Amino acid sequence: MTDFIQQVMSPAIYFDRNFGVEAAKILPGEYYTTGRDMVIVTVLGSCVAACLRDPVSGIGGMNHFMLPDTGDSLAEMNGLPTRYGTYAMEMLINQLLKMGAQRHRLEAKIFGGGKVLQGFTLADVGGKNAMFVKHFLALEEIPVLAEDLLDIYPRKVYFFAKTGRVLVKKLRSVHNNTIIEREKDYSARLRYEAPTGDVELFG
Repeated sequence: MTDFIQQVMSPAIYFDRNFGVEAAKILPGEYYTTGRDMVIVTVLGSCVAACLRDPVSGIGGMNHFMLPDTGDSLAEMNGLPTRYGTYAMEMLINQLLKMGAQRHRLEAKIFGGGKVLQGFTLADVGGKNAMFVKHFLALEEIPVLAEDLLDIYPRKVYFFAKTGRVLVKKLRSVHNNTIIEREKDYSARLRYEAPTGDVELFG
């Protein structure tokens, strides 16, 4: 059984001494799936992360994404903006199924959507991302076992895919703008890059 990341480059893999396991760190626009006993880590501002898992096989994964900032409310969006979120979710689900997870057993835990980009946009990007991921999972009938959404703080999320355990740390005192600048750059790229294409789900 192999692990998989959306982008061609490899994720940052390191040994986490605190937890005594191998860890994979993902960035905006990436996802990672695994069937091994390891932790997937990401830091979220306005972006959201969906942690999906098949509790029987122990196969799980996490993505990290946002919708393009169009200035419109989610209810008014048609076509391209929500396609980014749908694409991110379907790519994660599709890879889990390829690894042997069963779709009817998938369960979710969702995080992020903080309002951390004040001064960058008038639109509530984090709120739209949170609304989207909840709506998508409801439509796909994937139960949400836990969530930590909205608020004004960035979050660091640790997902132990094998067991389903998640640890969330609110970053109430961030001393640099790395998270915000990373998400601004990601948001800017989304305006000019279309999703790669449709993803056919199976299983």
